Amino acid sequence: MNIQIIGTKKCKETQKAERFFRERRITFHFRDLNEKGITKGELENICKVIPVEELIDTDGKRYKERGMQYMKFNIEEELLSDPLLLKTPIVRNERLVTIGYKPEIWKEWIK
Repeated sequence: MNIQIIGTKKCKETQKAERFFRERRITFHFRDLNEKGITKGELENICKVIPVEELIDTDGKRYKERGMQYMKFNIEEELLSDPLLLKTPIVRNERLVTIGYKPEIWKEWIK
């Protein structure tokens, strides 16, 4: 199992995801979006499972700060240039991907 959690240290949902795997003694790699963004290849791999429209956090603070609700834009380009627009956590297990806190799905992965 190769678990990767992409999020921010301040995000409550990301913290809950980390706790879920830690409690089950499953090692994971954490990527803080404040320190390092997401690459084009990673975004493409995630988009094979989840549509790009579902990745952008339209309810988030960053989206509203930038006034994006009034703009037309390329979602992929915006996510690559400003990774804090992503919904978090993004949890990956090889080719499997979830967005948000999804313990019911993660339990299936660790069976």
